[in-house]
Parts: sequence; structure tokens; C-alpha cells
Amino acid sequence: MNETPFVDLAVHHSPRDLRDKFALGFTKALRFCADTFFAKRYGHRAIVLETVAAVPGMVGATINHLKCLRRMCDDAGWIRTLMEEAENERMHLMTFIEVAQPTLFERLVILAVQWVFYLSFFALYLVSARTAHRLVGYFEEEAVISYTLYLKEIDEGRSPNLPAPEIARRYWKLPDSATLRDVVLVVRADEAHHRDINHGFASQLAGLEPVGLPARYPEHAADTRAAA
Repeated sequence: MNETPFVDLAVHHSPRDLRDKFALGFTKALRFCADTFFAKRYGHRAIVLETVAAVPGMVGATINHLKCLRRMCDDAGWIRTLMEEAENERMHLMTFIEVAQPTLFERLVILAVQWVFYLSFFALYLVSARTAHRLVGYFEEEAVISYTLYLKEIDEGRSPNLPAPEIARRYWKLPDSATLRDVVLVVRADEAHHRDINHGFASQLAGLEPVGLPARYPEHAADTRAAA
């Protein structure tokens, strides 16, 4: 396993206009709902939220793919980046299913929330791709905070530090001795990378220069099917 990439917990994009403020306000509202519903059940929170987190990358990749076909132009690497983001978030979900099995009620919540969010985000991306990417950037800021709090729960003994699931060891190339804490560290690093990439995309669409380099991505298995 390579050393877990450093995550700058202080990164936050200050909203510049109404679109940014809308994205931040909507994110904070969803965060309040998640905190109210899940409290400190971070394993169950991860399962439900990762089913939603895997949606934006697929939506963005699909719309950009169709746009490039219509315009007969290059995508500058956006499609592959967004597809990889969606796949990465799905692997987060597959990992946390091994940690905390979702209840029947949570499965019903997933069904409802995923369809509502998919259709809403698809419409938002068509209207304003910039706002959509900014929204995802703020989502990922909150994800970094959530996984940091999860680490605190593990470190202080309130959540068990279980052995890392096999799927996680294969996907992130972790040693056989890896624990849940190691998994949360690499998942948090993934989210920090997505945070910076989506804020960068939003800034690019707004004609602004991205602020610094994106957080370094952890090393992943090239074949996710083999990892699963």
C-alpha cells in the first residue's frame, strides 16, 4: 500500500454569487437532514449517501458525452474523469455494505432519494453545469467532514475498528492487516480529490482559475471487477 495521501481539511470554496450560495445552502440543508436521520451511525450514513454520491459523475459524463457528439469536439478529459468518479463512489458503497448492512427502511429511502436526486441533478446540469459541479464540490466538502468525524469515533472507541473488508483491501491495495480506519482514510482522500476536481470544473466554467492542485488520489486497482 502506498502512503495515504494528505487531506487538507481546511479547504472550502467561498461562494462568489447566487449560484454558489444556492449550491452551498442546498448542501447544508441536506447535511442537516443526514445528521438528523443518521446521527453518528456513520456506516449506515455512508451506505445511503454513497448511492447518491455516485449519481453526479454518471450524469455529468453522459451529458458531456452527448454534447461532444453533437458538437463533434474533444471533451478535454472530462468524461473519463467523471465516469471514474462515479465508479469510485460505487466502490465506496460496495465497501460499506460489508461494514453495515442497510435496513429495509434505508433501502426504501435509497430508492426514493436516488430517483428524485437523479432527475433533479440531470435537470440542474442541463440548466447550469457550473452550479451542478459547485454543488458536488460542496457535497464532497461535507463528505470529508463526515469521514473525519467517523475517524474520530473509531479513534475514541465509540465505533469498532473492524478488519477491512476484502473488497476494500483489493480496490485500494491495502495490506491484509488493514482495518476499517485505514479504509476510512483512503475513502476520505478520494472525497477530497472529487471535491477539488468538481470545484475546479465549476471555476473553469465560470471563467475563473482553479485554486491550487487537486488533492492527491489514492492508488486504486485498475480492474474494479476483480476487486469486487
